[in-house]
Amino acid sequence: MTATRTWMCLICGWIYDEALGDPEHGVAPGTPWEQVPMNWTCPECGARKEDFEMVAL
Repeated sequence: MTATRTWMCLICGWIYDEALGDPEHGVAPGTPWEQVPMNWTCPECGARKEDFEMVAL
């Protein structure tokens, strides 16, 4: 089993979990952060991918 990582929006605190993805916005479950499209934005506040930081939960 490969460990998945979590990334937190530095603007609003929303968490992107690689295991869950963001299927409502076109990112399938299991999608590694590196494969999330550059034009994807935070579903809560619209922040860009650069505004996320990897966090350990």
